[in-house]
Amino acid sequence: MNYAYFPGCSLHSTAKEYDLSTRAVFRALGIELEEIPDWVCCGTTSAHSTSKALSHALPAKTLAAVGPETDGVVVPCIACYSRFRTTNAAVQEDPKVREDVASIVGTPYDGTVAVKHPLDVIVNDLGLDTLKAKVTKELTDLRVASYYGCLLVRPPELTAFDDDPENPTSMDDLVTALGAEAVDWPHKTNCCGASLSFTRTDVALRLSHDILSMAAHADCDCIAVACPMCQSNLDLRQREINRKYGETFDIPILYFTQLIGLALGMGPRELGLTLHTVSPKKLLKAKALA
Repeated sequence: MNYAYFPGCSLHSTAKEYDLSTRAVFRALGIELEEIPDWVCCGTTSAHSTSKALSHALPAKTLAAVGPETDGVVVPCIACYSRFRTTNAAVQEDPKVREDVASIVGTPYDGTVAVKHPLDVIVNDLGLDTLKAKVTKELTDLRVASYYGCLLVRPPELTAFDDDPENPTSMDDLVTALGAEAVDWPHKTNCCGASLSFTRTDVALRLSHDILSMAAHADCDCIAVACPMCQSNLDLRQREINRKYGETFDIPILYFTQLIGLALGMGPRELGLTLHTVSPKKLLKAKALA
């Protein structure tokens, strides 16, 4: 399998550990990733609220640069993934949008480049049986709360890689394939507040608190995420949430790619596990994973 790769702004900055672990895991699984040259920001979250034309032109400019020799483009950030999938649908369904995009970008784009999230690639393209066969260190005795957030499987007509947008199971199935226990909990698709973290911090703290509280109630060891914004709200702001609500949460927020890397025998530094605000060091040591 050979994919173009769109890291987006987050994976080159605040979500460096997501980039490190995604590249390392895909390399170990024999899946080629080639970063798209001269890619541009997809415009989330402001473009689609200020200019419909710009919100489609920005993703289309990058997608138009993806060569036909690839199996599509891998987009780890859920916000970028959602904008790319939205643009593909709009360009395919509306000739006026397609015409406007071509005019702005300066080249035609027909919306046919496959846009894949890494979770989709590993679960559905590679296959969990193939992944399981490559596991060298099972994540035994690790209780994981899989957190999908509100965009990864929604709206289902755009994402469509998990059977149930209200109770998705693809990440849970992956966690199980790694030898860990996927805990059953009701907040797996609740919103963390996303970019409200910057404009309405109080709202983001409340929503993220509710997620952490339910994860703690489910007695998980860690939360697995697939989005830089979700990771930031739950990890970076966890201490602030503790102060505001009088809690003592100490829950590592790990990218699902980091869990895969651990199961493949990779070290913490290679996977960016030393970059988290809530350190997973104590947990990894207790579970003999580091």
